[in-house]
Amino acid sequence: MYFTDRGIEELTERRGAERVSLEWLGERLQTFVDLHPEFEVAVDRFATWLARSDDDLD
Repeated sequence: MYFTDRGIEELTERRGAERVSLEWLGERLQTFVDLHPEFEVAVDRFATWLARSDDDLD
C-alpha cells in the first residue's frame, strides 16, 4: 500500500458496506471543493473520469 492509499483504505474499511447514490457522492464532492478549493481541478477530473468510465467499454 502506498502512503496515498491510506484514505482509500480507510474509506473501504469504514464505509465499504454502505450503499450510496451518485447524487450523494456529487454533493459530498461539491462540499469538499467548497471547503478546499485548491483541490477543485483534481476533484473535477476525478468526477469526469467517473462519469465517462463506461465509455472505455465500447
